[in-house]
Amino acid sequence: MAEAPWNEDTGGAVYRSRDPVRNLRLRVRLQQVTSTSLLLQQLQQPSSHPGQQQQLINLTALGPRSTTSGYRPEEEAEEAVIGWQEKLFSQFEMDLYQNEAACQSPLDRQYHKDILKLEKSGGRKNYRIFTYTDHDRFTNLEEHCQRVTTSPKEVPSYLAERMANVRRRRQERKPMEGSALKSRIVTWEPSEEFIKNNHVINTPVQTMYIMADLGPHGRLGCREHEHVLCTIRVDSNAVITVKPDFTGSKGPYRIELEGEKRELWKFTLENASAQVQPEEELREQRVFKDLYSRHKEYLSGLVGSDFETTLPGALRLLVNGEIVSAQGYEYDNLYIHFFLELPCRWSCPPSQLLSGVTQTCATKVLGRNRVAFFSFPFTLEVFFTQEDESEGSLPQWPVLYFAVQSLDFWQRHRVEGYGFVVLPAVPGAHTVTVSTWRPVEPGTCSELQRYFIGGSPELEDMTYTRVPGTFQGDRLSRFGFHSKTTGSVTFRLNCLQQSKAFLDSSSMRKQMQSVLDRLGGFSQQGSLGSVLEAFQRARRRMQEARESLPQDLIGAPSATALLQ
Repeated sequence: MAEAPWNEDTGGAVYRSRDPVRNLRLRVRLQQVTSTSLLLQQLQQPSSHPGQQQQLINLTALGPRSTTSGYRPEEEAEEAVIGWQEKLFSQFEMDLYQNEAACQSPLDRQYHKDILKLEKSGGRKNYRIFTYTDHDRFTNLEEHCQRVTTSPKEVPSYLAERMANVRRRRQERKPMEGSALKSRIVTWEPSEEFIKNNHVINTPVQTMYIMADLGPHGRLGCREHEHVLCTIRVDSNAVITVKPDFTGSKGPYRIELEGEKRELWKFTLENASAQVQPEEELREQRVFKDLYSRHKEYLSGLVGSDFETTLPGALRLLVNGEIVSAQGYEYDNLYIHFFLELPCRWSCPPSQLLSGVTQTCATKVLGRNRVAFFSFPFTLEVFFTQEDESEGSLPQWPVLYFAVQSLDFWQRHRVEGYGFVVLPAVPGAHTVTVSTWRPVEPGTCSELQRYFIGGSPELEDMTYTRVPGTFQGDRLSRFGFHSKTTGSVTFRLNCLQQSKAFLDSSSMRKQMQSVLDRLGGFSQQGSLGSVLEAFQRARRRMQEARESLPQDLIGAPSATALLQ
């Protein structure tokens, strides 16, 4: 079976595990592929046939050599099974920590004791493969000197240097400033530690490096011969990052050394963690199932059984709205006064406020318009109750009326525009932009008064922008009324509807659904009663015209088509 080609994909892979990370095991196999020195030695040997050119190379020269030449093939292939944060000492560390005088930190002195124990037990089993754990100096330097690009002439930027000092480590000491909840919202003089803890995504991470000493035989222990085979990072969310990924069936990775010999090494990475037995897996699934069921009961206990529901045949409408902005108005320092009109059969809780006034907002130039950003939130909660189930009882939808006004430095008030918004009949998020107008008087006196001393024509009833609630006639005529188009106001409305009719098991679903259809179907009409009356009057006129025709023409197709 041919060997798989080289694996050129050296990118990392991300895994998530529910098992403790201490159960992680990796099998690393390192092997030297070629030795250029042997090839050069074969080429420099005189040929046994002087008459022939040395075009072919004896392949047996690249095989295992005898031990008399100093070549030991058993040392050029090494395999090790490494656990999470398991420390395997390199030759450099063995030479360094054997001298107690070179040990300065408590970690160094602990390594000194471990090395003495290894010497008594027969020495270390690994030869070229070793590890750097989360607490070693190499981990600190490697994270500090991480490159952003692949250029060998890269110069770290100011941001890269500052970010390198923020090490994402698992903190076991007491929480510092900024990590605990405080009553103050704004910290006017933040410390450096406060900035590190609050302005960086600081997920605790533990790191481990699997290394290889690829120096010549007999000269191990030089830092310039150390190469990183694999980097493993585990954060507090049980996310494991392995770079490069496990070999699998993709072929081994290769390392080509620099220098005259250009030696080539290959290595493979395998997951050697113990497999879970079927009995343990079933037991673990039962434990998780029991945990999830208890968590569900806990959440249900937090909600409680006293969940507020609506009465049968009632609809609850909750609107979380926002007056976003106003633009296109003549004067600065705008504010908006608004109120909600509830039609027949609509009601609200006693604590619900149906009117409000925004703050005074200065405008800013955005493009060609002057825009005032209010970002004023409001909440409306109203109820609709179906009383009459006859076909003629068609309800109307609540309407939000508003007036845009301005206030200048001399406390002069001016009306900038009137408008209204019919609350959406469909639940969800809606963004509505409403154009406004204001009443004007003929002539220039009114505009001069508006400019110099303030004041302008106003509506006594703001519902006049649509159809006044006090209107009793058949037709509403605005002939002779002068108005002027002004700017526009943007609303953001998040509507939520609640009713027992939305439940599939409710017997009132069909009855309430018809009410909801009528609400949604006629929510955009200005006056639904007026439209229905117009249809009734047209039907009566058609009936009178039909009765006035001779009896022999009533059934004629032409007369029927004419009437229709």
